[in-house]
Amino acid sequence: MSLNKKYALFLGCVAPARYPGIEAATREVCKTIGIDLVELEGAGCCPAPGVIKSFDEDTWLAIAARNLALAEKQGADILTICNGCYGSLYDAAHVLNGNPERLRAVNKILSEVGLEYNGGTVVRHFAELLYKDITPENVKVNTKRSLEDMKVAVHYGCHFLKPSKIKDLDDPERPRILDDLVEATGAVNLNYRDKQMCCGAGGGVRSGNPELATEFTESKLKSMKEAGAQYIIDVCPFCHLQFDRTQKDVKGYDLPVIHLAQLLGLAFGMPANKLGLDIQEVPAKL
Repeated sequence: MSLNKKYALFLGCVAPARYPGIEAATREVCKTIGIDLVELEGAGCCPAPGVIKSFDEDTWLAIAARNLALAEKQGADILTICNGCYGSLYDAAHVLNGNPERLRAVNKILSEVGLEYNGGTVVRHFAELLYKDITPENVKVNTKRSLEDMKVAVHYGCHFLKPSKIKDLDDPERPRILDDLVEATGAVNLNYRDKQMCCGAGGGVRSGNPELATEFTESKLKSMKEAGAQYIIDVCPFCHLQFDRTQKDVKGYDLPVIHLAQLLGLAFGMPANKLGLDIQEVPAKL
């Protein structure tokens, strides 16, 4: 199938720098299911919503708008593979599309680098696009390798569903989007305590208070392990990093982290060594 729409792939910071297998999987999965990707030439940081926006909202908005303008110039919507990037760019588009005065102020800044934003860019998350436009049924159709031997715990993360009144993707307390996509691959999706809890890294906590971040992460790891999970499935490279790196420092856990794109790559027949899962702190031997 084809969506008859171009999507500018917004990679963000963590995936290309730390987990390139997520990018490789995303590109291959999109090719398989008919999502037409184009390169977002010259893209900058999203920028991180829990950091820059907290200190200077005007700066955050201008930086985000530059990315929106680059995609608009290419006649493409933006496709993100990271919750933080999704949160930042989606929120910026929402603010600018509903506030002509702020749009004029941002365009005054963008004019200094030869850009203008007209409010035409739609920001999509990889998982949300898969669920709404591709559907779990078509994921199942494209599955070549059943993952029924994998017992997994799904982690949604903070910025995927929230702010729920703006995004309105799913029930923020009992969402099904990721669960349904994961189950379409045949993987055994386990429920666990505090499923909607933060990974611990967001909002600058990983940098500013690493002990607290580790406490959050270990709490989730404990719940996942008690439920019988063998793998963690996420949709955010920063959550991915937090779960993966924290297991270096805490004892008793061996739960490889797999981004949804990597899971679908496995299901669609991609070789495991092309997904980068063997070079993580906690490698996935599949």
